[in-house]
Amino acid sequence: MVAVAGEALVDLVPAPVGGYLEIAPGGSPANVAVGLARLGVPARMLARLAGDPLGARMRAHLADNGVQLDHVVPAVEQTSMALVTVDDEGVPSYDFRIAGTADWQWTDDELAGALDGPVVAVHSGSLALTTAPGDRPLRAMLARAAATATVSYDPNCRPLLMGDPADVLRGVHALLGVADVVKVSSEDLEWLGLSPEAALEDWIARGPALVAVTLGGDGVLAGTAAGLRTRRPGVAVTVVDTVGAGDTFSAALLAGLHERDLLGADRRDALRALDAERLDALLDLAARAAAITCSRRGADPPTADELRSAAGS
Repeated sequence: MVAVAGEALVDLVPAPVGGYLEIAPGGSPANVAVGLARLGVPARMLARLAGDPLGARMRAHLADNGVQLDHVVPAVEQTSMALVTVDDEGVPSYDFRIAGTADWQWTDDELAGALDGPVVAVHSGSLALTTAPGDRPLRAMLARAAATATVSYDPNCRPLLMGDPADVLRGVHALLGVADVVKVSSEDLEWLGLSPEAALEDWIARGPALVAVTLGGDGVLAGTAAGLRTRRPGVAVTVVDTVGAGDTFSAALLAGLHERDLLGADRRDALRALDAERLDALLDLAARAAAITCSRRGADPPTADELRSAAGS
């Protein structure tokens, strides 16, 4: 299975009726877990879920999508919230309500059994890895995971909350030393002061087997530790919004690696030796999945059947 660690919060998003908001399950890691489960990959959520009504709604959403919740921590704190606005091009911005909420209070003891069982990969990213005090235990867990599992990482930067980009970049560099698979958006890189091309070369040199830079409608730029470099085109789609598109890309990329038996510490050499044909196929799969999410409202990743239908159309 793939374990996914981090925030599971609720989004307040524009409703179909003008002037109203509706509650939608969200949080980058939670979106990845749902995306994996919908694609048929056993997914374990490592989250702190509140006992309030919003936490109950988040728990039901994850369970209804087949995400395993046996390692979820019942939290006494309240559920985190994000107020989402979407511009004319469907690009979201976020205003968070997270002070003292459940997602950021991890302890080492709560993560002690996170990797028990057949965990072949661990994914994390976004606010959970930059928000104290829980960021330190989560980072330590990822470092431990590298001994037995593939480590997947998405910085998924949130400028309103993460502080100084230079400080964030130092934290990113530390995680690149344990990560095998890295997905980052060009928007993230712009905030960090990097170009996609420069980041790809620098980040690959810091240890990952695979780095993919998503470029929105312009596709994806990627490279491997073995020296492969590729750029794949974007997928034409009528964009409703891009909420959750990057999370869907990460989920589909991991699902593709899972299907090809390229996850797990014992498969690290095979992952690093990924050939050009399989790399392009993996990136195209992930881009199609993200495009489907962009074609509908909110973080609504495709099922395996939907992705197969899109590939055949």
